[in-house]
Amino acid sequence: MMIWLDGGLQDAESARVSVFDHGLTVGDGIFETVKAAHGQPFALTRHLDRLTRSAHGLGLPDPDHDEIRRACAAVLEANPMPLGRLRITYTGGHGPLGSDRGEHGPTLVVALGETARRPDTTAVITVPWTRNERGALTGLKTTSYAENVVALARAHQHGASEALFGNTVGQLCEGTGSNVFVVLDGEIHTPPVSSGCLPGITRALTVEWTGAKETDLPLDVLERAEEVFLTSTLRDVQAVHRIDTAELPAAPGPVTAKAMRVFAEHAGRDLDP
Repeated sequence: MMIWLDGGLQDAESARVSVFDHGLTVGDGIFETVKAAHGQPFALTRHLDRLTRSAHGLGLPDPDHDEIRRACAAVLEANPMPLGRLRITYTGGHGPLGSDRGEHGPTLVVALGETARRPDTTAVITVPWTRNERGALTGLKTTSYAENVVALARAHQHGASEALFGNTVGQLCEGTGSNVFVVLDGEIHTPPVSSGCLPGITRALTVEWTGAKETDLPLDVLERAEEVFLTSTLRDVQAVHRIDTAELPAAPGPVTAKAMRVFAEHAGRDLDP
């Protein structure tokens, strides 16, 4: 396996990042995950634009989109596979053992891992922890991901693939690595970005292509929604058949099934929408 590290391809077994890298010591970094089918990345421009927005939010230098595109192309060519998870990581670089940044400049890593198509339906749980819709990192895709690790581990313990968070005012927010949509009276709704959720790339495309409404939703909307589905880079649109112990046996319901078809049709026509 070959990865891109700071300017060129390296063997994954021998590639090294400093133990003083700020991304390791204090989580001072950002990342994007891009779906790649048969060596072709999907929605790469949108992902790079969000990477830059995240960099601005953390005060990191603007990432070089041309370099990242070259890195992605090189990694995809060096590691052919039917379906891959292309991971772009951009950190504050070598720094002191504290919150202050160093002067060495950022670290860029692009790596690829093989993945498989997700099932059409999945189970989720809700967790007691909250998203802070007013936090310094709200809306940024950072490497400070530990609370997602904890919540996802709990989901796996309960036979689910995702955990859903509310925010500090009791509204539905997002999953650990996905956005959530609900169907009410036949209409699709998803929490607005002001809820504290990450502005997902697949979320935005789903809103555009299905006409879903961005709506402030109480967390208990999950108890009365006719259908629920998740969106993310690797899930695309995925129906939910169980929330905690409540079953949604008809999943995917008709509205979700249509959203799945619409997304697949649009994505199939344009690899960089």
